[in-house]
Amino acid sequence: MSTRFLLALVLVAPSVAGAETVDEIVARHVAARGGRDALAAVRTLRMTGKATARPGQEAIVRREMARPGRIRTEFEFQGTTGVYAWDGSSGWRVSPLDGGFDPEPLPAEEAALAAEQADIEGPLVDWKEKGNAVELVGKAALPGGPAEEARVTLKSGAVRRLWVDAATGLVVRMETTRRMRGRELTVEATFGDYRKTDGVAFARVIEVGLRGRPARLRIVVESVEVNPPLDDLRFQMPR
Repeated sequence: MSTRFLLALVLVAPSVAGAETVDEIVARHVAARGGRDALAAVRTLRMTGKATARPGQEAIVRREMARPGRIRTEFEFQGTTGVYAWDGSSGWRVSPLDGGFDPEPLPAEEAALAAEQADIEGPLVDWKEKGNAVELVGKAALPGGPAEEARVTLKSGAVRRLWVDAATGLVVRMETTRRMRGRELTVEATFGDYRKTDGVAFARVIEVGLRGRPARLRIVVESVEVNPPLDDLRFQMPR
């Protein structure tokens, strides 16, 4: 065995031994969120906060979720209330900012997005059981510190890029490219100020924007309620 080959083994071995697998990164993430038992105990969820696009433009935002796979998001802005919901099999909306004041079915693209967002734990937790695929892309240097980048292909076929903070194990960044209203858009989101409620960590500051555009929507979560009573009718389109 040549000296050059032995040297190569010595140089490569530490990096291979120190590399984390998908399962190890997901396990750190689950532990950072509070553990599998605590996450599984969350049957319903309500998060309420304020969303700011620019000074003087503030909306109250409320998101309610319930297993299995139901979600309702409300925005209260300038005396009007918008609703976007998925009842587990179909979606609907009331969208006054688009001129719609009566409940109507969600367009197919928006319905698919709502269905994906109805996952209480997020796509990494129990990813195999959910039919998702996760592959590691590599390490990344983010403003908040080093992170592991993962490419997540959901069961639906949609792809998300997630960055898991190397120090905390929490998701601090996400990107997803979707076709909306005939155009492909990449949505970028960052997550911070994680704090626990009933033993589960939730991000309290979320910023969302479109790639290439400076505008950002900043959401500050003011309250998190775990297992509040939620009537099934909250998720169903009024008749």
